[in-house]
Amino acid sequence: IKKQQQDVLGFLEANKIEFEEKDIAANEENRKWMRENVPEDSRPASGNPLPPRLFNDSRYLGDYEAFFEARENNAVYAFLGLTAPPGSKVCVCIAPSKQ
Repeated sequence: IKKQQQDVLGFLEANKIEFEEKDIAANEENRKWMRENVPEDSRPASGNPLPPRLFNDSRYLGDYEAFFEARENNAVYAFLGLTAPPGSKVCVCIAPSKQ
């Protein structure tokens, strides 16, 4: 989990994408907020959803696997719901919504 979190944070920082990090380990309100805002169809069959989970405000974007796939397809800005900076390659991928 820690490696995945560092991967996401490193990407956001390197690309100067503003973000707010919510620590769910030390803050019960953040943990409750995450659990309530991860859609039912994106939760594990048992237990609670594990971080990292990405949101744009309160809109759920997906988990680490969805982020990684978007990054591999040069579609991170579209995944994050952001406008890509000039000169960036943007790819809009349409797939059944499971994240």
